[in-house]
Amino acid sequence: MQETVQQYTQRLLSYAGGKDPLRLQQAAPKKLAAMLKGKNRKQMTRRPAPGKWSIAEIVAHLADSEIAIAWRLRQILSTNTVPIQAYDQDSWAKTFSYARRDPRTSLVIFTTLREANMALLKSVPRKLWDNYGIHQERGHESVSHVVQMVAGHDLNHLQQVESILKEKRRRATAK
Repeated sequence: MQETVQQYTQRLLSYAGGKDPLRLQQAAPKKLAAMLKGKNRKQMTRRPAPGKWSIAEIVAHLADSEIAIAWRLRQILSTNTVPIQAYDQDSWAKTFSYARRDPRTSLVIFTTLREANMALLKSVPRKLWDNYGIHQERGHESVSHVVQMVAGHDLNHLQQVESILKEKRRRATAK
């Protein structure tokens, strides 16, 4: 059964467990880099199951998501109540060939964009974090809320990568 928008939001928000979302976001690229260290292309491009993304696809998604986040943050910070357009992640994955992207290049892009977004968030007055956009699917989302959602999004995908790697190790030891 497909998850509702509200269920998706609650799931992502639950991952942070009260931890500082900025610290979680700053740590995510380093954690991802550590997970990918020493992995070959075959390990990173193999899908764990039909219809599920490979590690390479997840990393490409994180890089492209950071582009969307960068735009959304800048729109909301500069124009309170701005409409925020949703995007279809599966359409992006197909259109932009996530399966064929080099995961190490995607990681560099993700890391660079994340650093820029962190610098932006630290540079603006905290009162602007109350500004909100009106997301096409999820409604009102303040900058504070977006920051929490991004932290949860990171943790969700880090867990997926970790799970894929554990399954691969389990299969290798079972042979």
